[in-house]
Amino acid sequence: MASDARLALLPGDGIGPEIGAAAVALLERLGGVEIVEHPIGGASIDAHGTALTDEVLDACREADAVLLCAVGGPKWDTTDPGAPRPEQGLLGLRKGMGLFANLRPVRPSDALLDASPLKRDRIEGTDLLVVRELTGGIYFGDSGRDGDRAHDDCAYTVEEVERIARVAFNAAATRPGADAGGAKVTSVDKANVLETSRLWRETVEAVAADEFGEIPLEHLLVDNAAMQLVSRPADFDVILTENLFGDILSDEAAMLTGSLGMLPSASLGGEGPGLFEPVHGSAPDVAGTGIANPLATFLSVAMMLRYGLERHADAGRVERAVDTVLEAGLRTPDLTGGDGVREVGTDEMTKAVLEAL
Repeated sequence: MASDARLALLPGDGIGPEIGAAAVALLERLGGVEIVEHPIGGASIDAHGTALTDEVLDACREADAVLLCAVGGPKWDTTDPGAPRPEQGLLGLRKGMGLFANLRPVRPSDALLDASPLKRDRIEGTDLLVVRELTGGIYFGDSGRDGDRAHDDCAYTVEEVERIARVAFNAAATRPGADAGGAKVTSVDKANVLETSRLWRETVEAVAADEFGEIPLEHLLVDNAAMQLVSRPADFDVILTENLFGDILSDEAAMLTGSLGMLPSASLGGEGPGLFEPVHGSAPDVAGTGIANPLATFLSVAMMLRYGLERHADAGRVERAVDTVLEAGLRTPDLTGGDGVREVGTDEMTKAVLEAL
């Protein structure tokens, strides 16, 4: 009999422990995991003076998957550049675990279509995945200031583009409901202006031709992609893009759902475990009130099951359970109300999802 998968749970700060407890209840219902909690962020600063200890990083590297709930809060805000900050824990995890690919799915629930700032008929049928390169580009290039001049350099290598392109094409090949050839990959760049984008486009085309010939590929300039995301979002399947463009476009795409409380994400590397986390923050203003929305964490668990543990059927079960409770009219306070809906807290929403499984 196969042994249980080892999961490192990082509850973090604010509402993190509350939604972390909800995730534990969900995972225990599904079974097949051994869960060990570790401190990160502000909780780790309070206990150890640093946002991420070497021991916790080692535990995450040795796990089969890592679930992070939230970090940060006003308690640890400081203008002292030498003081530890909760966000350093997340950055340290990404670097220490070699995570170079960020995956952010955007699939508005039918029950929440009217919560989006866009019209229902514009977003209906949207089911896309943004694949963002996470460790290169302008965020990691040389930067500096000399008098009245500042610079931030953007650089990419062929190897960096090849590895993120493979993540996108593999995701397209296994997307639920994709055609036999796989879903379409839309590679976003600024190849009419930037040399890094020309290298990006050439490399993506080479990977597609050599390894993924059956998967459709198109290219869009980033400004056009930003426009198309709000005018025809349902036409996208997998969006592949570099770090800066991906940062901007994934936040734009996130607003299609109408609530950050519904968005999961995954950060993946090479052979090691992935990091799975909700997109929203630690929400310290509602911590301890019992009204935190656990659904983005549940959907992050679904991503963990699919991309981290190869439990695709269970991933689908979790996603369908979330849809079921929303269609039944249950809403945490952060979600739009309306006729036929009932406001519930964290515990009741968690119980409803478990029953819907």
